[in-house]
Formats: sequence, structure tokens, C-alpha cells
Amino acid sequence: MSDGCQHFNQIHTHAANTSGCEECMKMGDTWVHLRVCLTCGHTGCCDQSKNRHATKHFEATDHPIMRSKERGETWGWCYIDQEMFDPI
Repeated sequence: MSDGCQHFNQIHTHAANTSGCEECMKMGDTWVHLRVCLTCGHTGCCDQSKNRHATKHFEATDHPIMRSKERGETWGWCYIDQEMFDPI
């Protein structure tokens, strides 16, 4: 982990709430990659997806850290510090 990021105390889960992007599934839309909020488990689509629901979730909640939900990926990201961690 990093000495620069002070948000690890806000990690409460590594489990995803759903198997796909929560908002895209409700809309009947598609996504590229998935990200999981480590504060609440919200699953949203990445910034390469047209809806960018993971970033929108951060903007709405200020939940700072997410992880990739993609198979074989172990990285995470702090939106506030703009810092990547691998593994998270």
C-alpha cells in the first residue's frame, strides 16, 4: 500500500454487490469493464464505458477507493489521491 493515501480506513468490503454494472443492468445497457467500490460494494462500469458509472458513483458518494472486477486483475485506485495500487 502507500504512505501517501490516507483512505484505506474506508475499505469495508472487497465483495461486489452485483455481477454487472448496477446502473447499466437497470437501463438495459452494456459496459466494457467493471469496478467495485471498496466502501460499499457498488459495481459500476469503467471510464472506457460510455456511462462511466464507477466514477459517477465516486462523484456522488465520495467513496475513495475502488478495485478492478476483471478476472486476473489485482489493482485498485484512489480517486482522491489519484493513486494506483497493485495489488490492493
